Amino acid sequence: MGREKPGPTPRMTQATLAVLRALSEKPSEDMYGLQICSAAGLPSGTIHPILARLETAGWLDSFWEDIDPKQEGRPRRRYYRLSPNGNARAHNALARAEANRDSLRLRPAQAGGSTA
Repeated sequence: MGREKPGPTPRMTQATLAVLRALSEKPSEDMYGLQICSAAGLPSGTIHPILARLETAGWLDSFWEDIDPKQEGRPRRRYYRLSPNGNARAHNALARAEANRDSLRLRPAQAGGSTA
């Protein structure tokens, strides 16, 4: 499967968080690119660079399926899964994003703004 040694922490954009959410929903299930696109609500051109960054950072393991494309009538799929370390890091990143979002919702009321 993928890398053992962690690389740099990936940027936590909204798209990266959507990919992490999709992969975190079923952490023991391998998912291929189009499944992740569908689950994250993002196009292929967006998720594949994110998947590459997450794999380089050690958050993901991946493998190519072992099929004969001619026999199957389709190209081989690359499957992804959160690594054990990546699973923990993804949960932390998602929790931080949720906490940040919640704190942003509270700021206008805390600043003395109208609640009407």
